[in-house]
Amino acid sequence: MSKRIKNVSISVPILYGNHSVRLEPEERTERTPADHTHKWTVFFKPVLDNIDLTPLIKRVTFKLHETYENSVRLLEKPPYQVTETGWGEFEVIIKLHFHPGAELGINEKNFQIFHALKLHPFNPLIEPLPNGEVHLVLYDELVFQEPTEKVFEILTQKPSNLIPYKLSEKSKRFQEFTRMDEIDELARLDVYIAKVKEEVEKEGNEFQELELQKAALLQQ
Repeated sequence: MSKRIKNVSISVPILYGNHSVRLEPEERTERTPADHTHKWTVFFKPVLDNIDLTPLIKRVTFKLHETYENSVRLLEKPPYQVTETGWGEFEVIIKLHFHPGAELGINEKNFQIFHALKLHPFNPLIEPLPNGEVHLVLYDELVFQEPTEKVFEILTQKPSNLIPYKLSEKSKRFQEFTRMDEIDELARLDVYIAKVKEEVEKEGNEFQELELQKAALLQQ
């Protein structure tokens, strides 16, 4: 049985979310409910397209709203995504099922992601995209604390996994959150934190000066 590596943590950057557009008349079929207004796709994938998680993930399930026929969709290979039509927003539960531990030495607990399906623009004051397009792409990380030797091997066997993430399309630059965005955001936070510290120090010095002036006046 694969042993766990003590005092080691390894993470896998992932993206999940959904894309949606207005449902056009020509896209409707006899089975499309009359009240459905949008076509959407909910998905889960590694940030880097060259990362293969199939040795680790046995299947991915998407739990849709109970009003959908076969509300639990099961996928055993990429792409891990479900496309449907609908009219309302609801929570989708994305569950990652890892291969059994005893057989392959993986022995990791299943992982759940809770995603709020988005069909409508975030800000109604901003001019919407054509066809009512909405792209909600979120960044997260799968974190394995003290992984088994097998899991560590699977996640580190390809040096090319470190290649920076490339946008799927240039037009989606402001719709997809990438590792570089995270680095830029952390850099901005460092600047703001430094500025706040500077302001606090300045205020502290001014307060100390006022206290000294007050003490001098009392001694007169």
